[in-house]
Amino acid sequence: MKKVIIDTNAWLAIMTQGLDIFFAIDDACDFEYELFTLEGTIDELEKICNTQKGKDKAAAQLALSIIHQKEDEEEVMILPSSGKTQKHVDDELVKESKQGSIVLTQDKELKKRLTRPYLTIRQRNYIILVK
Repeated sequence: MKKVIIDTNAWLAIMTQGLDIFFAIDDACDFEYELFTLEGTIDELEKICNTQKGKDKAAAQLALSIIHQKEDEEEVMILPSSGKTQKHVDDELVKESKQGSIVLTQDKELKKRLTRPYLTIRQRNYIILVK
């Protein structure tokens, strides 16, 4: 079973792009997987809630709500992370990618560092597996 780790910007896409990431991930993955997110990703979303206004704040609040609901339903698991800044979270994602996890992200710089395969959002409405 593969480990799929959802990055901060993918969580935000639920509201900013109107994307059902759970359906889109399922559609893109022709293998069994479990969904995860990093503790640092949750910290980033909480920081957005505390420092941003408008749609960014609303998107982060919705993402946190969904994460906690899916965690309670055991559909998403939280991975501990050593860093709380974006750089540290990205480093953790790269490390997980090198260990065989599949990361879902839209971050162009991060995608350059990830080991393939990884998942990314295309045309704001679907997810593809980049091999």
